[in-house]
Amino acid sequence: MRRTPPRAGTQIRKAAPLVLLTTALLAPAAVVAAGMGAAGPAKAVGPASTRAANTMQLVVESITPDAPREPQTEIKLSGTIANGSQTQLSNLRVRLRYGSRPFTSRVEMESYQIGQGVFDQASLSAMTTVPLMEPGGKQSWELTMTPAAMRMWSFGVYPMAVEVVDSVGQQLAIQRTYVTYAPKNTPVQRTRLAFALPVIDQPRRADDANFASEGLRSAMNGSGRLADLLKIAQGTGGAKGVTWFVDPALLDDAQAMSKPYWVKNSKFTGDRPAEPLAASWLAGIRTALADQTVFATPYADPDVAALAHNGLDSAPATALRLGDEVASSILGREIETSVNWPVGGMIDHDTLDVLAVGGVRTVLLNPDNVPYTPPVGGLAPTPATPHAATTLDSVTGTVKGLVTDKALSSLLEPEHGAAGAAVLNRQRFIAETAMITAEQKDRSRAVVAAPARRWANPDSAFITDLVKTVASLPWVTPVKLDSIKPDKAAPVPRGGFVYTDQDRRGELSKKYLESVRQVTNQAGLTTQVTSADDKQVFERALLRITSSAWRGRTAMAGTLVKQVDAAVDTRIGKVKVTGKERPRTLAGNDGFVPISIKNDTGHPVVIDVDITSETPELLTIEAYDDERRQTIGKDHIGIIQVPMRAKPRNGDAVVAVQLRTIDDEPYGEPVKLTVRTTGYTGIALVIVGGGVAVMLAAIVLRVLRRRSQKRMAKLGARGETRSEARARS
Repeated sequence: MRRTPPRAGTQIRKAAPLVLLTTALLAPAAVVAAGMGAAGPAKAVGPASTRAANTMQLVVESITPDAPREPQTEIKLSGTIANGSQTQLSNLRVRLRYGSRPFTSRVEMESYQIGQGVFDQASLSAMTTVPLMEPGGKQSWELTMTPAAMRMWSFGVYPMAVEVVDSVGQQLAIQRTYVTYAPKNTPVQRTRLAFALPVIDQPRRADDANFASEGLRSAMNGSGRLADLLKIAQGTGGAKGVTWFVDPALLDDAQAMSKPYWVKNSKFTGDRPAEPLAASWLAGIRTALADQTVFATPYADPDVAALAHNGLDSAPATALRLGDEVASSILGREIETSVNWPVGGMIDHDTLDVLAVGGVRTVLLNPDNVPYTPPVGGLAPTPATPHAATTLDSVTGTVKGLVTDKALSSLLEPEHGAAGAAVLNRQRFIAETAMITAEQKDRSRAVVAAPARRWANPDSAFITDLVKTVASLPWVTPVKLDSIKPDKAAPVPRGGFVYTDQDRRGELSKKYLESVRQVTNQAGLTTQVTSADDKQVFERALLRITSSAWRGRTAMAGTLVKQVDAAVDTRIGKVKVTGKERPRTLAGNDGFVPISIKNDTGHPVVIDVDITSETPELLTIEAYDDERRQTIGKDHIGIIQVPMRAKPRNGDAVVAVQLRTIDDEPYGEPVKLTVRTTGYTGIALVIVGGGVAVMLAAIVLRVLRRRSQKRMAKLGARGETRSEARARS
């Protein structure tokens, strides 16, 4: 199986050593070093010594100064040793080892760091003796030397180590580090250094109104990672060499949480009061970044590579547009998305094209993504550190690529919780920048240091101190990230994009994005019927579920997808056919039946209405083209008078009402309505005709009866009986 190099920010192995080193890990290198140094040949390791070596803890707590500038300047190291064994130890010695020849390359420094370089010697003058050390005991130590005593005469980086040996000279622990000697008046072309620091989190909301997670509270509180990032931003205020990348969705979530908000998750559903921590953090970050260089990520930091590879190309452009809009609005000044930091610093041509179309002009990349390719036949097996800037070809033209330095970037993340790790990382960072300068003293280059984009454990004290320290070094010039330009006179030879199958597998999966696509399509329907001022109702929600934060965590993201899907359904359901529970009546052969559409969206909508008869043997729908498209105001009801014609049969007919967008897409599910037909058939006409005849006969009889009654009344008045009148007549 093909192996791929580790990505920037992926901690395969720390560049700095573990602080608590033991002979169990370093014994081979330590024995060689002792054999070649002034301490004499290596001694056999006995059982007691082995146990002590496995548990001896050596911590370097301080190294001063950062870079001695005079031959007689004191170099002071201090720290502690601890006996973690169950054995009493005696006559321990803590001593300094050093080399008088400077490193010639960063590769040589790396070899020394892992114990492969052997050019250090032991000092008899810089040594502390510990006569007796009980089990569990701890002892402080301090060592002092000068550049002259270590025979350092020229500008460069030199090896320096602290070791603990027992009474017979067996090494029990060692910490390797460096000292950079920079004599005054040494002419060098300064290395330009830019720090890229991220303020990127994970989306906390599903749709805009619903928080699916309350993790912001703990992240912003005390020693939470967002609280530490704020401290770094505050501590580096005014520093020229720091560029920040901020996710606008994080600012947006913080702003939403600073007001009363709604939570819905597996643990709690209900209202929450405004969170003071969110308001305080947001105000702090706004103030801290006011005078610093800031770029916005696309909104919610979407997985642009996955979107590009799965046909969702429009989402990154929307995220880039929303990114600068939201960040600028919340931070109160113009923030651009023209400089982009892709996930892991890894892209391919498809991803670059999508970013370039969205307006990106600079990308910050992992060195593994665009590897340095020395010219064929070059004599130098270990070439000098390349200039950070290069040019990349995209569908819109040239895009600038800025390539991070792997070693410097890894040193920004000391091992979390390891005593003394920050001190050793700081010392090596100083040394690495000096070595970059020493590689080509007559030529200035630029380098970029960047931690992992989702910085797990930002050490605020370490980073703040390091940024200030680097600015004071005589061989470094801090610069803004976007000020670094490609070297036209000597362009850096780099290969094409290296984007492996493993990189592809790391993206959001095709299966997950298919569920996102379905929700996106449904949400798109709402934009087709609503007015212009309500087009963006689900834009942010859809970008949150495409966030790169969900790489490897799509099960968690699936909950958000379901919540967004439910919110979309609810939104679609706010434009609905009313009165579906009661039947309509069509009196006569034909006529109009009213159908009402209610709009509860809070915005005007334009909707098409399709009405079809599902019982054509009873009922047909006549043409109603003039009323098919309805414009319904907010919180209003639109009524369509639908012409219908009954067939010569009575019964309950069924019609289906399907709302559609103006692009003829179904909007919600069809609604079935019952129409009761009462049209007169032939039999009905006979019955009605007979009824009319009976009614007329009754009227005639009633008229005749009234005439007879009037005649009898007249006879009575003359005194004649009916028989007399009949005889007379």
